[in-house]
Amino acid sequence: MLSVLIFGYGFIGAAFADLCRKQGYALSATARDAEKRAILTAQGVVAIDPMDTQALTVAAHNADAILITPAPDDGGCPGFAVLSNALTTLPRKWIGYLSTTGVYGDRAGGWAFEDQAPTPLSTEGRRRVVAESQWRGLPHNVAVFRLPGLYGVGRSVIERLRAGTARRIHKPGQVFSRLYDTDCADALMRSLDRPRAGAIYNLCDDEPAPADEVMVWAARTYGFDVPPEIVFDDPALSPGMKRFYAENKRVSNARAKAELGWRPQYPTYREGLTEVWRIMVART
Repeated sequence: MLSVLIFGYGFIGAAFADLCRKQGYALSATARDAEKRAILTAQGVVAIDPMDTQALTVAAHNADAILITPAPDDGGCPGFAVLSNALTTLPRKWIGYLSTTGVYGDRAGGWAFEDQAPTPLSTEGRRRVVAESQWRGLPHNVAVFRLPGLYGVGRSVIERLRAGTARRIHKPGQVFSRLYDTDCADALMRSLDRPRAGAIYNLCDDEPAPADEVMVWAARTYGFDVPPEIVFDDPALSPGMKRFYAENKRVSNARAKAELGWRPQYPTYREGLTEVWRIMVART
């Protein structure tokens, strides 16, 4: 039986794990919280404390594929710090590293492609560039996936509208790319099946769109009040929010489509939010 190690069992780690189960992979995953490790164990996952270097080394040795999800710090990727020494001496494996489209910085609304040099503006974006370089230096089939805003059930504008916490910020000409969580997992699995050392893929849907446009559509479609518009230069906006809106780009997914045969099941926010709503209603 083939085996997958997920370093960082979060939002996308869980979606990827669901696909791995369907294909018969044995699963191991890291989780810092003891309660979460107990839940994973009950689901048939070999749960590992990320501080347990010996257990991680064994899991990495046994794994045919490794997915790395945590955000880096100033020293780079925490997964690399723990696993790199062991991986340099192991047989060739597929390693997927989840990065961010933030490495492209601001493109003034223009398109971002994988062969363009990173020009990050944010601290997180600069850290991601370092982490990408760390992983791509290993002698394995390392693929880097640059991700936009991810959404799905439990993590969408619909939940924020329902909770009354949604904020509709408008900046003229601003667009963002986004991606449904299961579409991301599907692309990862296709890469695992078609490994290419040094690969870099932008993963996103087909329609970059303003965040406030998405919010208005969701509110009107599903019967919520449309939050009042907040202009981007409102002095009440936090510095963090202003930094978030400092980057304006359209992200191309053409390479992932061409090389992996991948097509997003939810090509725009409309299809994705329709699916979120369908699942939410079915659970009530």
